[in-house]
Amino acid sequence: MQYLSTRSHDEKATSAEAVLRGLAPDGGLYVPESIPAAGLSEDALLSLDQYALTAHILKKLLPDLPAEAVEAAVRDGYSGKFETKDLTPTVPVADAHVLELYHGPTSAFKDMALCLLPRLIAASSQACGVKEDVLVLTATSGDTGKAALAGFADAPHTRVMVFYPEGGVSEVQRAQMVTQEGKNVCVCAVRGNFDDAQRGVKEVFARFSGKNVRLSSANSINIGRLAPQVAYYFKAYADLRRAGIVQSGAPADFVVPTGNFGDILAGYIAKCMGLPVGTLVCASNENDVLTEFLQTGVYDRRREFHKTASPSMDILVSSNLERLLYFASDGNAPLVAELMRQLAETGMYRVPEALLARIQGEFACGKADDTAAFDAIRRTWGTEGYLMDPHTAVAWRVYEAYRASGRSKNPAVVLSTASPYKFAPAMLEALGLSVPENGFDAMEKLHSVTGAPIPAALAALRQKPVLHRDVIDPCGMLAYVEQKADQAQWAK
Repeated sequence: MQYLSTRSHDEKATSAEAVLRGLAPDGGLYVPESIPAAGLSEDALLSLDQYALTAHILKKLLPDLPAEAVEAAVRDGYSGKFETKDLTPTVPVADAHVLELYHGPTSAFKDMALCLLPRLIAASSQACGVKEDVLVLTATSGDTGKAALAGFADAPHTRVMVFYPEGGVSEVQRAQMVTQEGKNVCVCAVRGNFDDAQRGVKEVFARFSGKNVRLSSANSINIGRLAPQVAYYFKAYADLRRAGIVQSGAPADFVVPTGNFGDILAGYIAKCMGLPVGTLVCASNENDVLTEFLQTGVYDRRREFHKTASPSMDILVSSNLERLLYFASDGNAPLVAELMRQLAETGMYRVPEALLARIQGEFACGKADDTAAFDAIRRTWGTEGYLMDPHTAVAWRVYEAYRASGRSKNPAVVLSTASPYKFAPAMLEALGLSVPENGFDAMEKLHSVTGAPIPAALAALRQKPVLHRDVIDPCGMLAYVEQKADQAQWAK
């Protein structure tokens, strides 16, 4: 199976090459020439443990990697890294289920992919005969950065460089990144928002002239980041089947807090692979560019940027939407290339009516501002004794509105993407409590009020020294990367 660029069928790669490159040379994103069937009987789906299920899905999507390397990546990447025996428990809450994706080493859903990606890149390097070190570039709106740093720290023949928006992540998210140890890690703040950082990373890919290193990405533009996320949709559905919530072959809806469109796209890929997914519900915060697109077919980033209590969703340019446009248009690469040109040059595009209708047949959408999200946090804690972070609360509020609309009676799974303790000040505000100035004091207060355990890695942050203090303008990112790439190591 070959991988193609979303913008040109002339740009072809094996799955191993796609993982290594991250981004296609023409600026497009790699997609499989056809999405493979999962090839899982119901007996197999229900009998496989999460390790074997994840390896099975990865082998389907990344067929050029040796099977034993994929199995080892999953085994070594996940073993001993999670605080729960069930890596991603599916928990009943009110009339829905919540898929908890935050029990890994950095308390965010990105761990499910970034515990594996370093090993997938190493296997891809070996499969492609690559000798150079790999420099992994990442723009983060909060969670990807720390998960990438933790995954790649001191990995052989690999370096990782993370850019985050100055003032655009929570205090705990920033502390997770700037205290990261490792001789091969670099963290830098960017004066701007996440879109500025992501745009800068894409420019580096296009213009990098450094030698002796090969660039790759840990963002979900990399198919190696996206593929492991597909697997937990299968796991969640298997949980519903075992619990008798859905019957064999019956659909389940998934409600996803969405910023860069990667997590919800993984659900779409799972559906294309044969998983009985009903509707994928895209939940936006006040930065509702995706909700507007799904309603009107117009994608317009020319709008006010809002800093919200769900900062990982504070994004106006959602990279993975490009993959959906490709899939939903039956691989119309010239159309996708033209739409991306319009976005770059004018800040907006409009898709054809037929394409919009096809997308709307698969996706629903909704939005919730901080007030609505805080209301959801307060109510679910008060009535259900369940504590959800602000991103999950956005999705929960959108789920409630979607269910009230009567559009679907399918069982629903709401994806929970981060520990509430990563956003303790916002959690306290939502619960109507005073907020300490220090984010770590806020974590302690949230614990004292709710009794919910603080993840050990987050509790330990308070004592760690700051190791990364660089701050640059977006226009300086290329020069910064080239300078750092020439250094032998980045000892901290």
